[in-house]
Amino acid sequence: MAETSAYAPKWAGTEQVALPETVRSPWWQLGRRLLAALAIMVGTVLLVYFDRDAYADNNDPTGQVNLVDAIYYTTVTLSTTGYGDIAPVAEHARMINAFIITPARIAFLVLLIGTTLEVLTKQGRDLIRVARWRKKMSQHIVVVGYGTKGRSAVETLLTSGLRPEEFVVVDPDPVARSDAHSDGLAVVTGDATRREVLMRAGIKDAEQVIITTNRDDSNVLTILTVRQINPEAWIVAAARERENAPLMKQSGADSVITSADAVGRLMGLSTISPTLGAVMEDLLNSGLGLEVAERDLLVNEVGKQPQQLSDQVIAVVRDEKVFRYFDPVVGTLSRGDRLVVVRAAKELPWAPRPGTHGEDTADAADA
Repeated sequence: MAETSAYAPKWAGTEQVALPETVRSPWWQLGRRLLAALAIMVGTVLLVYFDRDAYADNNDPTGQVNLVDAIYYTTVTLSTTGYGDIAPVAEHARMINAFIITPARIAFLVLLIGTTLEVLTKQGRDLIRVARWRKKMSQHIVVVGYGTKGRSAVETLLTSGLRPEEFVVVDPDPVARSDAHSDGLAVVTGDATRREVLMRAGIKDAEQVIITTNRDDSNVLTILTVRQINPEAWIVAAARERENAPLMKQSGADSVITSADAVGRLMGLSTISPTLGAVMEDLLNSGLGLEVAERDLLVNEVGKQPQQLSDQVIAVVRDEKVFRYFDPVVGTLSRGDRLVVVRAAKELPWAPRPGTHGEDTADAADA
């Protein structure tokens, strides 16, 4: 599956340019501005000292200005204190004060006060945003690991109609965090095997959890921790090795996908029949060509056989059990059934998609 996100902003095709932004810590920004303020102060001190003959010290009988006087004058001037005991007396010194030292004074104050306000405002704004996010976050999906598998899973769900606000990514990798942010997803940085990290991701109120780290032992420990915190969550986990899949099931995963086996089977099918391999790859790619989907049974489909429907039915879900379409148990469709179908990914006039035009479902008719 392509690595690009299926979720794209509305302006994605309007030739706008979004450059990556370098994010620095507030302390780094504060230190940089303090150094700039210090440079302004040192420059002003040197300016006054080298032009000291143009200044007079009213508290000194000799009226002379030395280096200490230059430092003192600079500090009280840049801080807008201005006692007036040292003042420029020459005409050019007054012009320098007007056009150089005064702008330096303004820049000095902006650097110090502006930095403090910026740091405090940013921290306060971030705290408010996180608090609002936590209040709204419920029945969401937690994605543990935002590598190739995790990102592909999110892309599929976004293509299916979910919103980025419904996801929380847990990953300690800065690159994965950056990728998730670029896709519009909230990120909790940390090790998902730790209880406190999962709690920050709102695992207690999560509806579904997708676990796709690159280590099966980490996946097992994460499954156990998730199941302990939220016994009702639906957990889907990826296993690198087939022998670890039963262990993940026993740990509490509702569904385990063996990634190595799936890729190997697809490669084998492509070797035996390139056409069959292409069709299987088409089914796995969301939003293109064919897709596998699950939908409700419609009112006008009750009592029919799966083979008689417009969609190509491959399985029927009845009483939480999955039956193949040719199983005699589901020879006649009943209210409450759900259908697993193969259909066109995009709605076309010649490929109608039942269940997408506001038709009444069998369950809704009962209600």
